Amino acid sequence: MPFIPAAGTLIIAFALSFALTRIAIWLGPRVGIVAVPGGRRKHTRITSRLGALPLWGAFTAAALLSQLFQVPTLDPNEPHRLLGLLLGGTFIFAIGLLDDKFELASLPQFVAQVVAALIAIAFTIFIERFTNPLTGLEVKLPGALVVAVSLLWFMGMINTVNFLDGVDGLAASVAAVAATVTTIHMLREGQYSVALLPIALVGTLLGFLVFNFPQARIFLGGGALFLGYTLACLGIVAGAKVALLLLVMGLPIADVAWQIFDRARHGRNPTRGDRGHLHFRLADGGWSARRIIFLYAGTSAAFGAVALISQPPLFKLITLAVLALAVITTLFILSNRHSEATLEEPDPTRV
Repeated sequence: MPFIPAAGTLIIAFALSFALTRIAIWLGPRVGIVAVPGGRRKHTRITSRLGALPLWGAFTAAALLSQLFQVPTLDPNEPHRLLGLLLGGTFIFAIGLLDDKFELASLPQFVAQVVAALIAIAFTIFIERFTNPLTGLEVKLPGALVVAVSLLWFMGMINTVNFLDGVDGLAASVAAVAATVTTIHMLREGQYSVALLPIALVGTLLGFLVFNFPQARIFLGGGALFLGYTLACLGIVAGAKVALLLLVMGLPIADVAWQIFDRARHGRNPTRGDRGHLHFRLADGGWSARRIIFLYAGTSAAFGAVALISQPPLFKLITLAVLALAVITTLFILSNRHSEATLEEPDPTRV
């Protein structure tokens, strides 16, 4: 891949994100989009939650500007998919802002996520084929299943990133690893033009992390919805390498799956946040935010490397299953050490 388009896109995204994040830090308290101390978050000062602004603004601008480099593409549908990604991203960005300001209930958020996913699907960002890990043969889904599986993928990724946003810099750091692994895969496959999109996301997240890394001066807020949606899109436009992102995001995905099950078995609302997530339990156990980030990002990078190595699909499936089992076993043990009262703290800042 030509160096100038890649470096130019990365620098543009970083610079825009850096500048917009500074603006968002200043603007958040003035428009009332802030997180106050208390609840699940353990910060000690009023902090802007306007993280959606720099993520959406920098990524969208960098993605559009990257097209000026005119990197050749063999896929005539690429501009069509880019439009769908940006339209759906803009919609979910707007919903994220509304949620940050008015704290939307679970149902409106759920409906908004479905609408964003359907926008992407309408622009041919969907999962139509996958490799059967047991036979190694490609499976083509019928129309109805294409929509259902694609919706499940989008909803799963959006909510995984949303639930991951509980420790300063955690969600953005893990997403940066995921975008980097996706970039490497695209470059290896010769998808040079579309590789500019995850590069733009990496630059955006690095610029944001300057201020979001512990101790954070700004929180992700509704930006988690935008970030999850964008990662879901990139996993599909990368040649439907959903398995790659499943491995990279395996730790938080397993955590979310366990929390849904654990809350349901205790009669709690599965969509209601609490301190049951692994990153919260580690923080409550005395782990620093930086240490938690290094654990998650390191695990994501390690499994991302496994995903990039040419291995049979069955091997990757077994690797994912082992990771999920390890996480769930750990959480099951930790769950038995915490009382319900500890988990059900009031949370005015809801992640």
